[in-house]
Amino acid sequence: MCTVCHGFSRRRFCTAALAMPLWQGGRGLVEPALRMPPSSGRRVAVTLDACPGHFDTRIATAVVAHNIKVTVFVTAIWMRMNPQALAFLLAHPGVFNLQNHGARHLPPVLDGEPVYGLPVAATLPAIQAEVLDGAAAIVAAGAPRPSWYRAAAAVYSPQAVPFIEGLGFGIGGYALSADKGASLPAGEVAARIAKARDGDVIIGHINQPRRSAGAGIAAGLVALQAAGAEFSWLT
Repeated sequence: MCTVCHGFSRRRFCTAALAMPLWQGGRGLVEPALRMPPSSGRRVAVTLDACPGHFDTRIATAVVAHNIKVTVFVTAIWMRMNPQALAFLLAHPGVFNLQNHGARHLPPVLDGEPVYGLPVAATLPAIQAEVLDGAAAIVAAGAPRPSWYRAAAAVYSPQAVPFIEGLGFGIGGYALSADKGASLPAGEVAARIAKARDGDVIIGHINQPRRSAGAGIAAGLVALQAAGAEFSWLT
């Protein structure tokens, strides 16, 4: 985890300290972690992935109602599939900050083997297209150009991390997984969020409205706010 960064921006992102080995059977993939610098209270950053899928209005309406700042990592595929949901996000710029989750939801992995069943980019030119085309889709939708990128499945070949940073993007790691890919029941998700510490970057998903995990995210974030937490975007 990046315990030596003195500011929470991609320009001060500490690559070497963030690469954490992932359990991938010797493949050498990394799953970067990210924390905010300490605050005087309990400040967290909520990041939600909009992978290909639908739109969880339980989460979206709750964070708007409670003015909870959320960074949403959107894929170009999700934006095309969910134009009304995209319009909702863009209509609440004080709550939602859109960042880059790629064009086709391809993990930036170079060995060619799928990751969690997902086909991978496999080459540096394909990684470049995944990242830059994802950013271009966000700009075309009317949002500011993103400065952060999070890979599909949040995993990377080690060579991909400096390559992506060289394209002008910070790596959107995290410190606390709220829903384990939207696979956990609502109560467990809410309990995980309740344990968030000052500086945690929380990851969850906003593309699985038919799973109970989203209800847990909504309830957990509202409860975390009631417990005195403050919320920050990745900027």
